[in-house]
Amino acid sequence: QVQLVESGGGLVQPGGSLRLSCAASGLSFENHWMNWVRQAPGKGLEWVSAIHSGGDSTFYTNSVKGRFIISRDNAKNTLYLRMNSLKPEDTAVYYCNARRGGVNYWGQGTQVTVSS
Repeated sequence: QVQLVESGGGLVQPGGSLRLSCAASGLSFENHWMNWVRQAPGKGLEWVSAIHSGGDSTFYTNSVKGRFIISRDNAKNTLYLRMNSLKPEDTAVYYCNARRGGVNYWGQGTQVTVSS
């Protein structure tokens, strides 16, 4: 059974930082592209960042470029998202997604709230 478990969310002031983690089990983590996707209150899903299975290529939506860093540790089956210079518009539930060959797996999400 595939499980993706996110952690690290919380309440942070504007300009602050958080690091999200996603622990994966039940799948060949090292063979999956991994994504972070978020959903702000009252809005649809928004893709945030992606990382190649080997970790050598990363991609970001424009609104987080230069502020967020995606990384992975294939030895620990864990995906990370370092979020710096957080803004109120980054407030959302952040989901971890694993993708391979058209098959997608999702975590339950972790809430990030950026507010003073």
